[in-house]
Amino acid sequence: MSSIPKQTTSSVMPCMRYRDAPAAIEWLCNTFGFVPQLIVPDGDGGIAHAQLAFGNSMIMLGSAFDTEYGRLLKQPVEIGGFATQSTYLVVNDADVVYGRVLEAGGRILLDIKDEDYGGRGFTCSDLEGHVWSIGTYDPYKPANQL
Repeated sequence: MSSIPKQTTSSVMPCMRYRDAPAAIEWLCNTFGFVPQLIVPDGDGGIAHAQLAFGNSMIMLGSAFDTEYGRLLKQPVEIGGFATQSTYLVVNDADVVYGRVLEAGGRILLDIKDEDYGGRGFTCSDLEGHVWSIGTYDPYKPANQL
């Protein structure tokens, strides 16, 4: 085993930027079921740093700022609505989350279906166009346990 990864709850955490981070936090929590763990306002109505927990994982996010780090990232609206990465959420019931996405005004990009490799899922975009795949497929479980 490599000595590079730190043995912690989750060793990989997506980091995202939003033009309206407070609204994104509310949407992600209400729609996908994230739970705010830490939210640090920037003092100007934005978010300097936020951590949203999801099971034993989390994402980190903040407002899109014109900073050295911020200039490394583009928002989907800045690149024709495309994304350069996506996040996959393992859920108990993809159909329930699918309904919540529709109710919250999210856009379904790939409709819900049973996958050949196991599980059931779909792909959508959030309120600012970030791409999310949601499904019951758990890559840590053998196919016969899905």
